Amino acid sequence: MSEAPHHGHDHWPRRLVAALPLLIVSAVVVVHLVSGSGTTWLPLLATGPALAATTNGPRGVLCAGLLAAAAGVALGVNAGAPGSELAVVLAALMAVTLAGGLASALRGRRERVLAAVRSVAEAAQHALLQPIPATVGPFQVAVRYSAAAAEARIGGDLYALVSTPYGVRLIVGDVRGKGLPAVGTAALVLGVFREAAYDEPDLLAVIARIERSLARNLGADDFVTAVVAGYPRAGELELVNCGHAPPLLVRDRAVVPVDPDRPAPPLGLRTLSGETPALQVLPFADGDQLLLYTDGVTEARNHDREFYPLAEGLARHTSHEPARTVTALHDELLAHVGGRLHDDAALLLLHMPTVPDTPVPHARPDTGRIGSCSP
Repeated sequence: MSEAPHHGHDHWPRRLVAALPLLIVSAVVVVHLVSGSGTTWLPLLATGPALAATTNGPRGVLCAGLLAAAAGVALGVNAGAPGSELAVVLAALMAVTLAGGLASALRGRRERVLAAVRSVAEAAQHALLQPIPATVGPFQVAVRYSAAAAEARIGGDLYALVSTPYGVRLIVGDVRGKGLPAVGTAALVLGVFREAAYDEPDLLAVIARIERSLARNLGADDFVTAVVAGYPRAGELELVNCGHAPPLLVRDRAVVPVDPDRPAPPLGLRTLSGETPALQVLPFADGDQLLLYTDGVTEARNHDREFYPLAEGLARHTSHEPARTVTALHDELLAHVGGRLHDDAALLLLHMPTVPDTPVPHARPDTGRIGSCSP
């Protein structure tokens, strides 16, 4: 619903662009009449149908061509142009119109194919990165994701948040590389995580399931950095950081990175390093917030090659509404890089809302007992 007001404003630019061929033909006619220079300006009438090929469909190109031809005939006759010269002008106009109509038809076909591909990509994104509701268990949640390839809509960053018999569990990660191989690896990790999160009582066992799956399917140089978290009991978050950027904890308006007690290798590299991940318990009380993100956020540079200061941005935009906070961070990130990201970027914010004290109802004055009889 929030996008509806923009549609009306978009009509005017589109209509103006569609009317450009008519404006071009009209401008040529005016210049011809003002200058009175014979047939000098008539070849420029071909600009109308040529431009229409880029802004209109085949019918629009044909209309622009017929309008240009009619104007050419009228102006040529008015200027007393020889029939042979006028025929050449008309032939050129018809040739441009036919070529423009064919180009317009091919462009329309490519646009329909692209629209179909985008719809498939969007469906794939929803299947891979399933939408997360605004409230999951005790948490308020907000997510923003941007793929570096805007037309693809999906990339190598991943996230998931599920409510399980063992509490709320989530993962935010980043696959090494880009393109379809990264998407395939992300799909593998998310599939294993969603199954293991429901099956395994221990969060480290969830990590082990993902490791075993990646060991069977990844190449020697492939890996996934990730933070896996769980909320098994009130007031505590369990974190396992596998080579990923540290989450940012917001408590009393202060932003503090949650560095791992014992760094662990990225997922898929345990067999090479021999190290095992460690469980970190983080107190998480009412009012606390935790921001998980991928390196596409912190490694985004502006024109001066300066990294985006995520911690400072989070301190500026922290609010009690996660969606507003994440939207402000995302908008500021895009402004920092000049409007387009060069890497996939994901932001996921958890907020434990403060539960207000339940007010004790005040006793109302006794105005008489219900059902009592008057003497």
